[in-house]
Amino acid sequence: MDNAKSMTIADIMTKSVISVDASITVNEAAKMMEDSKVGAVIVMESNTPVGIVTDRDFAVKIVAHAYQITTPVKQIMSSPLFSINSDESVRTAADLMHDRGIRKLPVIDNEKVVGMITATDLVNLLAVCVEEDMRDMYFHSVAKIFANYSPYN
Repeated sequence: MDNAKSMTIADIMTKSVISVDASITVNEAAKMMEDSKVGAVIVMESNTPVGIVTDRDFAVKIVAHAYQITTPVKQIMSSPLFSINSDESVRTAADLMHDRGIRKLPVIDNEKVVGMITATDLVNLLAVCVEEDMRDMYFHSVAKIFANYSPYN
């Protein structure tokens, strides 16, 4: 990891991703997540990713609506599924995650789930980056903020 500007998603993504069929129950999905020690599963229909279920979905959606543990996972998944390609930059992923308010982003190449990038991955990268990379990220963030207030947009 020589330069944060040239890093791609493939450099930092987690390659082991759990996917489940849309018809399984929330209880089955929760057990899979616990057994695999992951915070999200990708929901598939006909071998196509259609949504994501995170640990937060269990805490908020199931408890708030008092869904039964036999509820199909499709009912609580977040959809549409936002994703990114593995050859995209880490900055692109960070921008997408910030703009959409998401913490887990599937990596999809050629319609196949190949990995996952999380907010934790970005924080871990930030913890080891050099001062020049920090400065660059700061100026990128400031430019994005001020672009919203520009009279020329």
